[in-house]
Amino acid sequence: MKFKLGRLIEQLDERNAGAEHTLTDVKGISIQKVFIETKANMDGVSLKPYKLVKPDTFAYVTVTSRNGEKITLAYNDTEDTYIVSSSYIVFHNKEPKLLSSEFLFMYFNRPEFDRFSRYNSWGSARETFSWDDMCDIEIDLPPLHIQEKYVAVYQAMLANQKAYENGLEDLKLVCDATIEKLRREMPSEAIGRYIEQTDERNDGLGVDFVRGLSIEKKIIPTKANMSGVSLSNYKLFKPNEIAYVTVTSRNGEKITIAQNNTTEKYLVSSSYITFKITDKEILLPEFLFMYFNRDNFDRFARFNSWGSARETYNWEDFIEFEIPVPDINIQQSIVDIYNAYITRKEINERLKQQIKEICPILIAGAIKEANSNA
Repeated sequence: MKFKLGRLIEQLDERNAGAEHTLTDVKGISIQKVFIETKANMDGVSLKPYKLVKPDTFAYVTVTSRNGEKITLAYNDTEDTYIVSSSYIVFHNKEPKLLSSEFLFMYFNRPEFDRFSRYNSWGSARETFSWDDMCDIEIDLPPLHIQEKYVAVYQAMLANQKAYENGLEDLKLVCDATIEKLRREMPSEAIGRYIEQTDERNDGLGVDFVRGLSIEKKIIPTKANMSGVSLSNYKLFKPNEIAYVTVTSRNGEKITIAQNNTTEKYLVSSSYITFKITDKEILLPEFLFMYFNRDNFDRFARFNSWGSARETYNWEDFIEFEIPVPDINIQQSIVDIYNAYITRKEINERLKQQIKEICPILIAGAIKEANSNA
C-alpha cells in the first residue's frame, strides 16, 4: 500500500526545559546519518531550549545546501535520550503497527532519498527541505511482517560491522597505549635533527600527477582548476616523503599533511613544504607520520601557528615538534600494529558503505515480495 509519510510520522517538540540533560547529551548529526558529538562551541550556551531526541526517534536538519548532496538525518536506535539544537526537526513513527522505524530509516538511508530531498529543497541563500515536503513523500509500504524480515537482514549486517569496528578500536587502544608508554619512559627529541626539506621541481610529469592534501591527512586528486597552469614550478612529492600546507586557519583545527606511501612520484603546489627522513635506519617515515596523525600534533600545530589574515605553521616551528625515537625494531613493531589498524579501518569504512548501498536493494526486495503476495 502507498502512504503519504505525513500519515505515518509526527513531529515532536519536547524541550530540555528542566535542564535535566547536560552537555554530555548534546549531539549533532552527520551526513553519514548518525548522531555525533557536537562540534559547536557550547561555552555559555543554555541547554533549556534544546529538543529531546528520545529512543526510537528521528531528527533531521532542514538545510541541505553545501552538504555534499546529502540530507543530515539520523535515527536514535539506542536506549539513551539525546538533546539537539532547536533548529532541528524531531519526529517519530506514530503508526508502529503499519511501519517499522528501522524500515523507515533504511528508506532514508538510500541515495535516492538524498537526491529527492535535494531536488525538493528550496531557498535562495540556503536551500531547505521542509517538514511539509517530508510529509508529502509517498512511500510504498509492504506489510509489517515483510518489513521486519528485511530489517532483520539489515540489522544482522550492521551487527557484524559493529563487531568488526569494536575490534578495530581495540587495535587503536594498543597503539595509543604503546605510544604513551614510550613518551613516559623515553626522552623526546625535536624532529628537526631527523628530517630535511626537499625542493625538487617537476621533471616532466603531466597534470595527471598533480595532487592535493586533505585534513584527513591523505593525498587526494587536486581540486584546483589546472587549465592553462604551468607545471614547471610544481614540487616533486616522492615515495616516503611527507608534505604539508603551512596555512592552518579555517581548517577545522587540523593541519593538512600527508605521507606518500605509494611507489609513485606526484606533483604538489610550490607553496607546500615537502621533506624526507635523513636516515631511515634511525627513524622510519611511517613511525614519524603516525605521530602527525595524532590529535596532539594538530593542537601543537595550531598553537604554534602565527599570522593575522591567515595563520601559518612555518618550518622553523614545525621542526621543534618532539617525539621519542626508540630502537628501529620497536618502531617497526608499532608501525605494524598501526598499519593493521589503518587497513582494518579502511575495510570497516567499506563495510559501512556496502551496508548503505544494500538499503535500496532491501527496500526494493520488500516491495517486490509484498506485490508478489498480493
